[in-house]
Amino acid sequence: MIKDMIPQITFMARTGDVEPEDGGCPIGGSWLPMDSIEMFGGKRTIVFSLPGAFTPTCSSQQLPGFEENYEAIKEMGIDEIYVSSVNDGFVMNAWAEKLGVEKVKVIPDGNGYFAEALGQLGDFSVIGFGSRSKRFAVVINDNEVEKMFVEPAATKENEDPYGESSPETVMAYLAGQ
Repeated sequence: MIKDMIPQITFMARTGDVEPEDGGCPIGGSWLPMDSIEMFGGKRTIVFSLPGAFTPTCSSQQLPGFEENYEAIKEMGIDEIYVSSVNDGFVMNAWAEKLGVEKVKVIPDGNGYFAEALGQLGDFSVIGFGSRSKRFAVVINDNEVEKMFVEPAATKENEDPYGESSPETVMAYLAGQ
């Protein structure tokens, strides 16, 4: 079976922004281009992606779950764990700071190129989100997709399916190898 290769994508992260003493939006930093080939090359990584920073399931379960299980996951042969969303670097950094995330690294997929390359860009216009990443996780081994974990489509009964891309499900896969 031929595995899907991760295409070269430049994520535009932010670094060095500082909140002014009188409050407000962090400023003064700079753009930090992050190249997917460098990020995922020669390593085994997990990227989990979600519809939006600061949204309920993403903020209360998925990101905190991966943060809490970070060390255990790394002990299972993973070099790095990233969270991705179709949000900009300012939003991703503010979200990570608000949740106290220190281990999982954020990937701002502002244009949705990463989600689209993996066939996971969805239309969330019905709730005012526009194009966003579907909820998924992927194990990437040296720039190749090793395993995808994709949530089922939302239904009236379950508007925000979550479980398939949870850290527990990914860890069960990693343990079974």
